[in-house]
Amino acid sequence: MRDDFSIHNRNGYERETGPNRFNLISELNLIASIRSWQESLRAFLTPQVVTMLFLGIAAGLPLLLIFSSLSLWLREAGVDRSAVTYFSWAALGYSFKFVWAPLLDILPLPILHRLLGRRRSWLFLSQLMIITSIILMAMVDPATHSLTLMAIAAVLLGFSAATQDVVIDAYRIESADTRLQALMSASYIAGYRIGMLLAGAGALMLASYFGSEVGEYDYRAWRQSYLIMASLMLIGVVTTLLSPEPEVNKKIHDDRKRDYLGLMLTFSLSISGFIGCFYLTGDWAVQARLQMLSWVNNGPLAAIGVELVRLVLATIVAVIIAKVLILMGWVQKNIVHRSYVEPVQDFFKRYGLSMALLLLSLIGLYRISDIVLGVIANIFYQDMGFTKPEIATVVKTFGLFMTIVGGFLGGILALRFGVMRILFLGAVLSALTNLLFMLLAQMGNDIWMLYIVISADNLSGGMASAAFIAFLSSLTNISFTAVQYAIFSSLMTLLPKILGGYSGTMVESMGYEQFFLLTALMGIPVLLLVFLAARRFRIDG
Repeated sequence: MRDDFSIHNRNGYERETGPNRFNLISELNLIASIRSWQESLRAFLTPQVVTMLFLGIAAGLPLLLIFSSLSLWLREAGVDRSAVTYFSWAALGYSFKFVWAPLLDILPLPILHRLLGRRRSWLFLSQLMIITSIILMAMVDPATHSLTLMAIAAVLLGFSAATQDVVIDAYRIESADTRLQALMSASYIAGYRIGMLLAGAGALMLASYFGSEVGEYDYRAWRQSYLIMASLMLIGVVTTLLSPEPEVNKKIHDDRKRDYLGLMLTFSLSISGFIGCFYLTGDWAVQARLQMLSWVNNGPLAAIGVELVRLVLATIVAVIIAKVLILMGWVQKNIVHRSYVEPVQDFFKRYGLSMALLLLSLIGLYRISDIVLGVIANIFYQDMGFTKPEIATVVKTFGLFMTIVGGFLGGILALRFGVMRILFLGAVLSALTNLLFMLLAQMGNDIWMLYIVISADNLSGGMASAAFIAFLSSLTNISFTAVQYAIFSSLMTLLPKILGGYSGTMVESMGYEQFFLLTALMGIPVLLLVFLAARRFRIDG
């Protein structure tokens, strides 16, 4: 690492890595004290790490109820493949959570804030919203009811789950110092994967047990499965109620209640404008796609181009509404500046323009191979002839075990060898394992090949995720924890999820083998970005 680069830790303080290093002796001694394998393993039993395991379960439950489990439900109900993958956009709330993350930092919830504290009050509310959303999804039969109703419930679930993620991320970063972040990340990933197991393999096994299969669709089976999933969210609720509020030295804002209400109303109206713009441009988008298709002769490219235009237009409408309301005095400018502008300014000030742009590019592309492939993965398994019990056993259950192993291995390796090295290794392995899906597509219904693919994919994914979460955590200033981490994690999924929504269309136009090759090639720019970032950036601890 270069000695002339000033490193900023997550608290926003700067320290020199050049010749003047004597003031770091105590810090280096602390780091050295946990470098042994025995101490590394023992650190997993600390209360903060254990708490993240259970909160990870609560965070992992909602995701697959929007993605893979919902996709199989919709396919059994007779919904087209392309329409099924569009439902992945219901999870775009994860990619835009930075918009309302500032509200979670400054808005106190009536009554709950006094009883539970800032972080736990928002965590409790978001978990109740998740339970409500899952129940609403269970009440909709996609075979007979309007898909719009299911989409609304799925969007609400995505919004609620993204809110929970924002609070959990802030809670994790504020609960322990930098040296424990990699281990807490690994524990969180383990819990997250357990939650995904419950919502993935659990939901599939329950739906099959209750009598729904391909060609023999039974809505009641899926309804019962989703209601059981809603009840499992009580794991998160109990953890929230029993966990302590983080002790953080942070300035307490004392703005008037009118300012809080004004900010919330401004946010609500802006989001309404965003959604309304998307809805009103739906018919135009269909015509625009057809027109662009005649120009570029590429269906997926035409669709992506049109949707990006809609995204920009909706964003402009939301910004205009917010500016008008600010000019009308509904919310004070200083509150907006503190909530949205200062966290961004702080990041660019600490790292400088070129370094900040490099880090943001890495964040935005690091998970692109995994996420784009993951949207259609369950449909692929089903098209290869694997049954729901086989998918639940191999992909969800065995895959969970391999991901947990990869997550803990990644956390320990990151602690011993550095986060950036494991970040690079994870990126290499994630791209290479996508090529194994090409072999599976050629071999078809081969259960042993499925085991090999899932082993390699989930092991590498767990390692990469543990290092990546620790990397994101190190970039935050604790004065803007929720906002900055929400921006990072939102950017991480925005482009991949937009592209993932078209994965069904891509597969229909190019086939599975070429699609998997394309997702592997997407990982090449990531390797270059990690290499460049590693030369100029080092994580404390």
